[in-house]
Amino acid sequence: MMKGEDSEEVQIDLEDSSDSEEFRNGEEPEILWRARPSLEEEEDIHTSALVEISDTKPLINARDPRGTNDCLKVTFEDVIAEPVSVRSGDRVWFWSNALFEVSRVWVYRVVTVLLAIPISITSGLLFAILSCLHIWMVGPCSRCALIGARWLQSLWSVVLGIVVRPFYTSAGRCCGGFSVHMARE
Repeated sequence: MMKGEDSEEVQIDLEDSSDSEEFRNGEEPEILWRARPSLEEEEDIHTSALVEISDTKPLINARDPRGTNDCLKVTFEDVIAEPVSVRSGDRVWFWSNALFEVSRVWVYRVVTVLLAIPISITSGLLFAILSCLHIWMVGPCSRCALIGARWLQSLWSVVLGIVVRPFYTSAGRCCGGFSVHMARE
């Protein structure tokens, strides 16, 4: 708290909600701990009953939170650009722009209606099968192989210590006597 500010007293009601008089009268008790929604949230709350009931509400607004498909943010100006020396009429440009945007949006919507559900079901099944195989087959089999190959790890460390390390140590000592001097002419 900063100096000069008046402190506000906050009263916290620790009474059990089932004991309150208002609740006995049939009125629902007011929840004091919940913050009031902001103006934007209040507008979003009353948009649709389906959205309000859905457990995927956070997914509706942020459909690409990681920016996976940023390359697909294509506008008319990204695709069709007229140089200054060659220009079509203003109405042609306007209607071309409008038809491009409308056809892009509606063709996308029709294709997603036809393909999105079957592809999402197929992808879900594929990832579920792969997850099941990885959890119940690949993981245990690799763990068994590691347990069974423990002697091989020990043998490999002995071979490295007896054969490879002395060879590289002696090669390093032999080449350690060389020195390179750079001189400018």
